[in-house]
Amino acid sequence: MNRIKTKLSVMNFLEFAIWGSYLTCMANYLGPHGLGEKIPLFYAVQGIVSIFMPAIIGVIADKYIQPQRLLGLCHALAAIFMGCAWWYGSTHPALEFAPFFTLYTMSVAFFMPTIALANTTAFSILKRSGLDTIKDFPPIRVLGTVGFIAAMWFVNSFYITDGTFGFSLSNPLGEGSSYDPRFQYTVNQLLVCAILGLSLAIYCLTLPECPLTGNVAGNKNQKKTLAQMLGFDALRLFKTRKMAIFFIFSMFLGVSLQITNGYATPFITSYLPEFPDSFAAQNATLLTSLSQISEAFCILLIPFCLRRFGIKNVMLMAMGAWVLRFGLFSIGGPEFPGVLSLILSMIVYGVAFDFFNVSGALFVERETGPEIQASAQGLFMLMTNGIGATAGMIAAGAVVNHFCHYEGNFMVGDWSSTWLIFSAYAAVILVLFAICFKYKHQPQK
Repeated sequence: MNRIKTKLSVMNFLEFAIWGSYLTCMANYLGPHGLGEKIPLFYAVQGIVSIFMPAIIGVIADKYIQPQRLLGLCHALAAIFMGCAWWYGSTHPALEFAPFFTLYTMSVAFFMPTIALANTTAFSILKRSGLDTIKDFPPIRVLGTVGFIAAMWFVNSFYITDGTFGFSLSNPLGEGSSYDPRFQYTVNQLLVCAILGLSLAIYCLTLPECPLTGNVAGNKNQKKTLAQMLGFDALRLFKTRKMAIFFIFSMFLGVSLQITNGYATPFITSYLPEFPDSFAAQNATLLTSLSQISEAFCILLIPFCLRRFGIKNVMLMAMGAWVLRFGLFSIGGPEFPGVLSLILSMIVYGVAFDFFNVSGALFVERETGPEIQASAQGLFMLMTNGIGATAGMIAAGAVVNHFCHYEGNFMVGDWSSTWLIFSAYAAVILVLFAICFKYKHQPQK
């Protein structure tokens, strides 16, 4: 691997390690500190800021600040706000929602656009270095998933207590302790996020320069409306029945995206009082990382499945995988055979997430012209990770709060009914999509 690809691999590793340090375990910190009923808002706000922040930052990267520099600036600001959230949590054992949520929201508002900015930076540097983006980018991007997993393993197992930094796969204070100092349960997961963010902000200073695409030859005098710059011109795709149905169902399926990020670890951890010796219950974040490992492998299946089965069947596979994802959680438990259901749920997540997100993006690329392709991809992300994930997390929070509640450090209640409701929802979407989406696939030999 040459020097350029190595530098971009490190960038992607850190980019997703930042996210992985808190995304799947933050609920385990919020619940015991009095914000259990507010968990949906902490995950929904990521979708809310994704509706407008990436477009705004994208315009700045096109015309005013080179992408690699803007990437570093956004990470620096996100890290500063997350560091402030860590400090507030460290000095306020009983969290107040408004100040803590404000600091957290400001952090994710600057972080979420960096996912697209990191791709823009990587594509620009690869092209300027004479490398093939289609061939060379996927291995670089896989390092992002590896970074996400590595961060999850780190916060799952490391702790600081009485000035001692250590590693443990169980509560280092012993079974009888009601407090577990490992980062997956404490505000220190936000400290890890802030340190990684500042590290990437500094690292971005070492990346090669990327030209401003809005100022290159041929683009300098090209006038764009505000709607075009923000990607709203892609809304005309709704005039085509096939694309309208695709985008609408993308929104409905996007409802499922953040549910297990927010509630998988509180669900698995809730078994600790009854099964204090369970490895699964003690290491919910580590167990959940199997989902990301599956995701990395399932990416490799997408080209074959799209050629063989077509976009409709691949999307149906994704929807069926979401039915299984939630359904297996409903019968899962910390001991055998229940833990086998949890592991299987983690494995099918790769199909549920990748077959939907990656295949959907490829379908949009194939069905739209070059003059609107970027806007169409933005619309796809808006419908799924923006509107869909936001509405889904708020609705899921209402369901979870109806069936479950916090008792001390653990969210207890009728988890089985909760997961079955989510599974039934995914099944309804699967049936409706199979009926409504008309798409004839011509298999490639």
